[in-house]
Amino acid sequence: MIKSEKPPVDPELKRRIDELIKYKGGGYNPEAVSDIIESALKLMTDVKDSGDVKVIQTAVRELRYAFKLFAPYAHKRKVTIFGSARTQPTKVEYQQAVEFGKKIADAGFMVITGAGGGIMHAGHEGAGLENSFGANIRLPWEQGANPVIQDDKKLITFKYFFTRKLIFIRHSDAIALFPGGFGTMDEGYEALTLMQTGKSQLMPLVLIDRPGGTYWKTWDKHIREHLLRDQLISPDDLNLYQITDDTDQAVKIISRFYRNFVSTRFVKELFVIRLKHAPSASAIEAMNEDFADIIVGPKIATIEATPEERADEDMIDLPRIAFGFNRRDYGRLRQLIDVLNAL
Repeated sequence: MIKSEKPPVDPELKRRIDELIKYKGGGYNPEAVSDIIESALKLMTDVKDSGDVKVIQTAVRELRYAFKLFAPYAHKRKVTIFGSARTQPTKVEYQQAVEFGKKIADAGFMVITGAGGGIMHAGHEGAGLENSFGANIRLPWEQGANPVIQDDKKLITFKYFFTRKLIFIRHSDAIALFPGGFGTMDEGYEALTLMQTGKSQLMPLVLIDRPGGTYWKTWDKHIREHLLRDQLISPDDLNLYQITDDTDQAVKIISRFYRNFVSTRFVKELFVIRLKHAPSASAIEAMNEDFADIIVGPKIATIEATPEERADEDMIDLPRIAFGFNRRDYGRLRQLIDVLNAL
């Protein structure tokens, strides 16, 4: 694949952009901001349609504001709850979502929902205002925010689904799906696709049924009898989600994922996994044998923080392992994380 090279910046334009950044007082990531300004100026000649320009304008504004809002809470893990806005408080699923919201907050997580009614309201009701974020969407019939979050500073209202969905995934450390309609299916499939392709961090994806319910079991049957049987996904992709009808079990699945695992990062050819506790030499030997199918190049080994991580001050004090990952089998990688958490 041919990669297009970025043309050199006009020295005079760069000088003026640098002056503008200095005039605004400087701040974080000046090189990236300079590039954004340069790209924005190119819109005047590259994009004629005003509607297209407004999409870019609104998307940048929404993302900037959302990242600013979430930044003070970056130290706390968050669980996004998806489910139907039509689920009434009398329904078992609503009561389960309230229970789950409370239990996951008690386990130390914050909760993000779409800020509407039904399951979204229930999740906020259980977690409480202090532990809740709302990512609302403007719809033709004006979906209002639920009473829990409607007057809180942690509520954002998006114009576009794509910016809203990016924020959901970007700031989630786990996803819990209750029964829902097209939107719930869309959000669940997107989360699976992003993890399957390595476009997001691996995280727990828990599908929560009502006790004895078959909503997600029927969905899982479709996945196995059509996608898997017809070889449209691999068997290991089934490791990317788990189904339960017990809110306590759902909380355990999420909490246990972070028992030892912290995060991952690619550094050149190395796939780095940051941990709370380093595995023993014998455990590493066993993992190299058991997961040889996903290793390309360097085998699994404990390492110090890489120069790139040190430059970014990226969790440099944590123990870590690294290896050459084939960048394809993320379902198997999820199994490796489960092994690391079980040590």
